[in-house]
Amino acid sequence: MDGTQVPIAFQIGAYVVLGVILVADLVLAYRRPHVPSTRESSLWVGFYVALALIFAGILFAIAGGETAGQFVAGWLTEYSLSIDNLFVFVIIMASFKVPKKYQQEILMVGIILALVFRGVFIALGSAIIENFSAVFYLFGAFLIYTAITQAFGKEDDDSSDSFLIRFLRKRIPITEEYDRNKLRTEVDGKKVLTPVILVFVSLGATDLLFALDSIPAIFGITTSPFLVFTANIFALMGLRQLYFLLGDLIDKLVYLKYGIAFILAFIGVKLVLHALHENELPFINGGEGVEWAPEIGTLTSLGVIIGAMAVATIASLVKMKRDPSLPDPKDAVRSSAPTDETPR
Repeated sequence: MDGTQVPIAFQIGAYVVLGVILVADLVLAYRRPHVPSTRESSLWVGFYVALALIFAGILFAIAGGETAGQFVAGWLTEYSLSIDNLFVFVIIMASFKVPKKYQQEILMVGIILALVFRGVFIALGSAIIENFSAVFYLFGAFLIYTAITQAFGKEDDDSSDSFLIRFLRKRIPITEEYDRNKLRTEVDGKKVLTPVILVFVSLGATDLLFALDSIPAIFGITTSPFLVFTANIFALMGLRQLYFLLGDLIDKLVYLKYGIAFILAFIGVKLVLHALHENELPFINGGEGVEWAPEIGTLTSLGVIIGAMAVATIASLVKMKRDPSLPDPKDAVRSSAPTDETPR
């Protein structure tokens, strides 16, 4: 799970290039506030997916198949969890009635916050693993618990009525109306905040919670901080466009949460088995590794992740076709295209 060492020069170059792409995407979102068409969103999502695959190809050439495989498996895991993020983002945007025209730049802020939180957790996770390998037991147990909660827990759909939001509304003057995408506006000669600040807080809280799930999950694929962070960057890039591409389809993929739960449970079991194999705890097998505990390889992990997401997605689309109460998948995607707003 350690992966092959990637040359430092390549790591630095990769961070610089990815940073430039993220900044350019952020600037583009703020300079052209609009509702992306299905075609535009599809092209951008395809571009970022192609970029991730090209990156994997470069890793294969300079560091070998194991490293490239770990990146792809980690990227797909984080991508599936990021799609799960979109369910909550849809709820937040609807709860706060964010105008569609300004959802792009607000989503971009949410993505930047996600990168910051995940970067912090990656640094902490790497330090903990370096000094306390038995943490894999905790990571594994946490992911198995999260998988059970994901599959069978109840969802809270009212993001605008959380304790934190109610607290902010009471303590800070916040207007009920949006002033484009501004954080502050003027009402009766006084400077007040707009609901945009509440959306940012909700997105930030959501990103923090999802980081708690995603980072242990990818450490079950690879313990290389570089692969972990780049997999997260590639998973989050294009998430803004994917939000508009899926449109009304996102909350109709009824079996997707079970696919994600299965992936989390699989990685949780993999982490526990790895911890047993490398065991150092004195009260388990006398502090020695457990010989019967198998190490699950990267290709097996990759197959399970792809299979789980494919089965969950196909099953959801089939249910949409057969259930008259759900829209046709093509109609759901088409409804996300702009109708009353045009790009500027």
